[in-house]
Amino acid sequence: MSTLVAIADALVASLNAGSFGQPLTAERLYQPVFDLAELAELKVSVVPRAVTITTASRDGSYFDCSVDVGLQKKIADDAEIDGLVDLAEEIADHLRMKRLDGLPEAVWLSIEHEPVVAAEHLEQQRALTSILTVTYRVRR
Repeated sequence: MSTLVAIADALVASLNAGSFGQPLTAERLYQPVFDLAELAELKVSVVPRAVTITTASRDGSYFDCSVDVGLQKKIADDAEIDGLVDLAEEIADHLRMKRLDGLPEAVWLSIEHEPVVAAEHLEQQRALTSILTVTYRVRR
């Protein structure tokens, strides 16, 4: 299994074992595309994004693996947005500065929250889309 996919799977397990202000079930996907009807329930998608390989030593490399954690939900009113942005921050806090139980050799490097709220999805579909990009480093 690729390092990137192993990290994505360990991240899914970590999220599903976590305790958050709202219930969630994360799943690894390659294309997190849903009909609006499916977004009546919160969707948390973990999507392998990118790998950057750099030299660590003469016989080893660093694999910096980025994985997107996407939150998507059809919203009834703007009050729901705050709760979902809070949930994204809870997820970031859950992952920040920690190793993944399922892959302890992966060291947390960073989290980027972009977009916090995708304006075009909100305007066109009344659906919130928020994406956290989490990067872990593995030496191989």
